[in-house]
Amino acid sequence: MPPPPEPTTALAAMNTAVAPLATPPAAPGGLLAGLARLDKTQKIRLGIGAAALVAIALAFFFMGRQPDYRVLYANLGDKDGGAIVAQLAQMNVPYRYTEGGGAIMVPSDKVHDVRLKLASQGLPKGSVSGFELMENNRFGMTQFQERLTFQRGLEGELTRSIQSLASVQSARVHLALPNQNGFFREQQKPSASILLTLYPGRSLDKAQIAGIVHLVASSVPEMNPKAVSVVDDSGKLLSASPDDNAQGVDLQRLQYTQQIEQMYTRRILDMLEPLVGADNIKAQVSAEVDFAQVESTSEQHRPNQGGEPGAVRSQQLVEDGTGAQAQPAGVPGATSNQPPTTGTAPINAAAAPLGSSANGDKAGSTRRESVINYEVDKTVKVVREATGSIKRLTAAVVVNHRSTVDRSGKPVTEAIPPEQVEQMAALVRETIGFNKDRGDSVNVVNAPFNAPKAEPEAPPAWWQVPDNQQMLRDLVFPAAMVLLALLVLLGMVRPVIKALRAGNQTPAPAPQLSALLDETPERPGLPQPASVEPTPEQLRLTDAKRLARDNPVAVANIVKGWVNGEVPA
Repeated sequence: MPPPPEPTTALAAMNTAVAPLATPPAAPGGLLAGLARLDKTQKIRLGIGAAALVAIALAFFFMGRQPDYRVLYANLGDKDGGAIVAQLAQMNVPYRYTEGGGAIMVPSDKVHDVRLKLASQGLPKGSVSGFELMENNRFGMTQFQERLTFQRGLEGELTRSIQSLASVQSARVHLALPNQNGFFREQQKPSASILLTLYPGRSLDKAQIAGIVHLVASSVPEMNPKAVSVVDDSGKLLSASPDDNAQGVDLQRLQYTQQIEQMYTRRILDMLEPLVGADNIKAQVSAEVDFAQVESTSEQHRPNQGGEPGAVRSQQLVEDGTGAQAQPAGVPGATSNQPPTTGTAPINAAAAPLGSSANGDKAGSTRRESVINYEVDKTVKVVREATGSIKRLTAAVVVNHRSTVDRSGKPVTEAIPPEQVEQMAALVRETIGFNKDRGDSVNVVNAPFNAPKAEPEAPPAWWQVPDNQQMLRDLVFPAAMVLLALLVLLGMVRPVIKALRAGNQTPAPAPQLSALLDETPERPGLPQPASVEPTPEQLRLTDAKRLARDNPVAVANIVKGWVNGEVPA
């Protein structure tokens, strides 16, 4: 064991146990020198990361400048689509196709402008061609081709007219136009077939179908409406056939009855809802309608009224008189055969009775007949009763109990007083035109409704709100780009930058051990000399460290003596 050092030597060694700080030398060359110190793998990683960041920045830039596209036209034919695309290219308007080519899309700020410009040029024309086919007649066309072109043009015009209806999505019209010959009896009548494709959720009523049938029949000469057939896209016959007249009449009667019942039900609800509330009343009306067609004729004969004399219709008077012939008298001869002399009777003398002679004796007999026909009163009445008259009405009304609040503030229900129920029944009778003679009945009942309380619907989650969904869709791409940029920056660029910064810095000197087993804190000091050989202070410090490691008890005694102020022996 070596002898302990002298106190002065140990004290000097302890006083010089201050670690000087060395300043790092300046990095020669800067960033280029740091890049040159990187290995090949780090350089490749740094280049790929920088290129990825540039690509992400460019994607953000171009996506921000890209316009929002909207649908210009959809469900176009190939002919119209090609014409519109050609016109858009001529107008320098960018366009896109949807998946499958079902629609043409343009920037949203140019949709209306482009539509107006295309409409001024007659685009889209539509896949259906009309009489414009007749404008392209070429030289040398035969009569058959001309007739066929006319038929196609007529079918196209009818198709356009039918497609203008709101419920019709598309239509096809087939015309059968027979050839006309010189024999009128042998001529065939034209016919037509129509195929309709309706929009989803829409339908055509009987009146609309009849309108389509008459439209086509009126457009073709000598076509009977019964020769027009209308079929939908499911193959169902829409036009009524002659065999379906009875069924159509029954359907119309049922619809008429339902309309009457709904009308009276609506009247009752409109009258009572303001009194009891919209959800506190239910009403149903049943109507019995008479659709029988009755025609009656009656003839009545009545005597003269009011003592008036009868009117003479005809009168006939027959008088018949017979008289005896005068017997010849006097002496035969010239004297008795003389003509009668001029009468000498006075003008104002009384006439002799019929059948009597001048001398007053009876000459014959008389018969008189008189027939007078009088007019007899006659009344002829023809009565035709209207169809669809109401034979009987029955109304059933249920009113809910009214809601009140008791003394404790809880909501309760109680029955409506009978007087108010009777008043409601009277209102219902007046509303429907109650007629006791035809057997109408009205029944108003007050009863509590057993309506379960609907639980309040929970508000949808934030990701189920349409606005939030659209916002998330808009933020998906920017968020993905930002995440990708962070991954590239942290995974590829940051390690290379750290290696570059570590290469530009000099490693800091290791902490020097103090006399107390290297536990003394670092203290600032002067920079170490640039010489390679150790200085005397460094040699003494090395000896003190070796002493502390080899003989810690002696070092501890030296320190203890310093603390107590004793001088070691």
